[in-house]
Order: sequence, then C-alpha cells, then structure tokens
Amino acid sequence: MANEQTAALNAIRPGRTNMPAVDHQLIIAVSVLLLFGLLMVYSASIALADGPRYASYGQYYFVVRHAVFLLLGVFVALMVANVPMDVWQRYAIPIFLISVLLLTLVLVPGIGREVNGARRWLPLGLINLQPSELMKVAIVLYAADYTVRKQQHIKSIWRGFAPMACMLGVVGMLLLLEPDLGAAIVILLIAMGILFVGGIKRSLFTGLITFLMFAFLMLIWLSPWRRERLFAYLDPWNPDNAYGSAYQLSHSLIAFGRGEWFGVGLGASIEKLHYLPEAHTDFIAAVVGEELGFVGLMFLIGLFCFIILRGFDIGRQAIASDRIFSGLVAQGVVIWFGLQAFINIGVCLGLLPTKGLTLPMVSYGGSGIVMNLAAVALLVRVDYENRRMMRGKRP
Repeated sequence: MANEQTAALNAIRPGRTNMPAVDHQLIIAVSVLLLFGLLMVYSASIALADGPRYASYGQYYFVVRHAVFLLLGVFVALMVANVPMDVWQRYAIPIFLISVLLLTLVLVPGIGREVNGARRWLPLGLINLQPSELMKVAIVLYAADYTVRKQQHIKSIWRGFAPMACMLGVVGMLLLLEPDLGAAIVILLIAMGILFVGGIKRSLFTGLITFLMFAFLMLIWLSPWRRERLFAYLDPWNPDNAYGSAYQLSHSLIAFGRGEWFGVGLGASIEKLHYLPEAHTDFIAAVVGEELGFVGLMFLIGLFCFIILRGFDIGRQAIASDRIFSGLVAQGVVIWFGLQAFINIGVCLGLLPTKGLTLPMVSYGGSGIVMNLAAVALLVRVDYENRRMMRGKRP
C-alpha cells in the first residue's frame, strides 16, 4: 500500500524526485569555458618559446602549467563545494583578514616577489600566490556576510556604510601600493555590487560611485604613466602612441580586424607571434577574435552571459528561501566574473583604457584560475542547497 502511494505521489510530482542535485547546464558551460581557455592558451603561447624572453621554456610550458593549475583548481573546487554555506559565513571575516595580511606581506621587501616593478606575488616554492586573487573570493564572502549582519543599518551612513567603506579603503590602498589598479577596481566593484543587491540606500550608492570615479580620475591624472595610457587609448593610431603606450591596443585591434567574421583559423594567428604582448593572458580575447573571428568571440561572450544569468537566478532562489548570505554570495560571484570579463574584453576592443586584467576561466594563470574555480564551487554549493530545500531537506 505504501509503495502504491509513493508511486502515485511520484506520478503527480515527478520533478520532486527526478531533479538533479546540481545544475548540470551550469557545470557544462563552465567546463566548456575552461576547456576553451586551455585550447586558446595553447594556441596563444606555443610560439613564445621562439623569442629570447622565453627561449628556455619550451613550446608546451604554459599550456602544461595551465593544465596543472586547472587540475589543482578542480581539486580545490571539490573541497569548497563540500563545505556548507553557513560554515563559509562563519569564517568570512577570518578569510578576509587573512587576505588583508597576505596583501600586506606582498609589500614587504624580501617576501613579496617583484616583476616589472610590481609586487603582486608571494613565492611558495614551485608556484607563486597572488593574494589579490584570493581577496576577490574573500570580498565576496565578507561583503555578503557584512550585508546580512548590518541588514537593519544598511541604509545608515555611519552604522551601515562607513565601516565597509573603511575596510575597502584599506584593501584599495594595499592594492595601489603593489601597484594593481585593475584588481582594486574589480574588488571595489564586487563589494559595491553586493551592497547594491543587499539594499544599500540609493543616494549612498550614487555618492560612492561619484567618489570612486573622482578618485579614479585623480589617480590617472597624478600618475604620468597612467595618464599616458589614457591619452594613448583615446588615439591609438597616432604614430607616437602606436609604437609606445598604445602598442598592445593597436595590435589587439589589428588582430580583431584580421579575424573578421569567422577568423583566420585556429592556430593561424599572426599577432601572437611576438607582435601582441601578453597574448596568452591579458589579451587572449584578441587571439580568439583573430583565429575564430566574430563568431568565436560571440561564443565566448555567450558562455559568460549564460553563467552570469544562471548565477543571478541561483542567487534569487536562495534569497527567496530566506538564505540571504548564500544568495548574495552567488550573485557576488557572477558580478565578479561579469565585471572582469567586461573589462578584459573591453580593453582588447579599445572600449576601455588598457589595464592588466585576465579573462576569468580562460586566460593563463595560476592563482587566478584556482580562485575562479573556487568561486564557481561556491555558486554550485548555493545551487545544491537550494535544490535540497526544494526537496524539503536541510541545506
């Protein structure tokens, strides 16, 4: 009799038991993006060994390292996804403080590693840790937890807004001392996005945006090399700029122009042959545009759009079930991915001034790709707990 009732209940509500534990479409989209990135890193970096700078590295150095970091990132993601969101909320503040400490250690002579005049890495034997990448995950957790804790005062200047502004000021100052303006912008925008979704007063939000824009313009104006980059961005084809500060941008635009609709073919890029600097990291989208054309670039953007829309949907489901922290974390993750992808592709297309930011889950990187996968794992965990609640189980 009990079996008959169960069968009848399943017949009436088949989705209740047949619902998968996680969003398979999201995982497939992320996997396709990661594999696409691995392929493009291989294509963009294979010729680097022919130049004097990377002559001792070998043709497969970057793609092998990228694959290793992908595997490490998958391992980290599996660990992150197995931790309940209430545990992440409990440790949000300690994780944030550890990230601030690491950002401080980077600036200490003899500890932080300096490359091209910037101190952004902590050497850990075979790998280098970039604390700014860890801070992106930490700020998602911290801003979500802060918004939940300060929910009653989130519209207040002194009790809700000011403490968060002070913490962001400290983080921004440490990043600017490295210097890493790109990471500072992304981290500040992630926090602002979470505060906005969390219900910050619109006048405060508008005032914060105005202040940050003013501070950004002042940083550019007071820094000769940043000012030079801005003027070069406004006129990249000026001969003085094309062979100077706009060298990367001009060759990126040439790459897109060569690609036209369907590209010149996978592996057939000319610009990656030592014409376009950092083709496997900051300007990998230009190689995609040249080799796969407008269609390939739109495929790449389409994957990002799908992941971002699914992330916002997962966040809305969590907030609707009164799991505010989880919802804000999910939406914070896709705010991060969306903003950084927009800035990276915008720089490659000449829509934004040149800034050293990688394309999430696509560009070559160590700390970046691992932290990207950790953030995806947080998103998957929120979705998993949403689906458990839909089945009437504890998250």
